[in-house]
Amino acid sequence: MENTESDFKENPENNPKEIETDYPKHQDDPGPSPQAVNEDNDKGAGPVIKWGVPIIILILLIYWLFLRK
Repeated sequence: MENTESDFKENPENNPKEIETDYPKHQDDPGPSPQAVNEDNDKGAGPVIKWGVPIIILILLIYWLFLRK
């Protein structure tokens, strides 16, 4: 395997970058776009995990308690 260093450098002040308004001016190190910052996250996996995992656990618990030999 080849060892390579990534070009990612963490911000030492830990301040997030401002929303980018002039991309050509900051093309070397742009901030996030307004669409990325203001986008609603309504299509995530959270609701599926929140309801799916407990239902699966309940089904497996019922199977283990009543249907095992």
